Amino acid sequence: MIQNIADLREDYRLKSLDFADVTAHPFSQFETWFQEALTAKILEPNAMVLATVADGKPSARVVLLKGLTTEGFVFFTNYTSRKGMELAENSNAALCFNWLDLQRQIRIEGVVEKILEAESDAYFQSRPFGSRIGAWASPQSQIIPNRAILEENLFQFTKKYENTEGSSEVPRPPHWGGYVLLPTLIEFWQGRSSRLHDRIRYQKMEDGTWEIARLAP
Repeated sequence: MIQNIADLREDYRLKSLDFADVTAHPFSQFETWFQEALTAKILEPNAMVLATVADGKPSARVVLLKGLTTEGFVFFTNYTSRKGMELAENSNAALCFNWLDLQRQIRIEGVVEKILEAESDAYFQSRPFGSRIGAWASPQSQIIPNRAILEENLFQFTKKYENTEGSSEVPRPPHWGGYVLLPTLIEFWQGRSSRLHDRIRYQKMEDGTWEIARLAP
């Protein structure tokens, strides 16, 4: 047994968050906080938990934010992976950023849809050669007998496309591409002392405007 888990605690005192500190639109507020995370040199500040639901059962994993558009938050994955299949069944999903060095968290809820194929093509070609080959080599989320099958797939696809290394001629697999989460709720959480944290929530109204409210911690 791990000893003294219940005794692990941190009293957050770094910053505060109030209505006077936030912008009228949650995307600009996200950009402000994200830039501060970059400035603080947080390891992979674009790492976010993606939560999906299928058959009433939640599932969560960490993925990487790869774009912020005027509509939402963009990430890429294998469409036939577990998360891809779950999103096909239920497009409602949630994201969570956790930046402990800044004592901050951002929660996002909304609906996910695929981005345009041309956008997925463009991002895929921007990836390193090894990452593009890896997208072909891995039958993501499927049961495999051993790692050797991945290494063999990698060898075969590298051999197939070896003359294109450093170019943009490796085609995007049809089962791989991007999603955008279109948010209906974004909450900015700032840790405070005595667990009286600051929580500012943006909720999208039917007319497209955002209502801002403070929530009790």
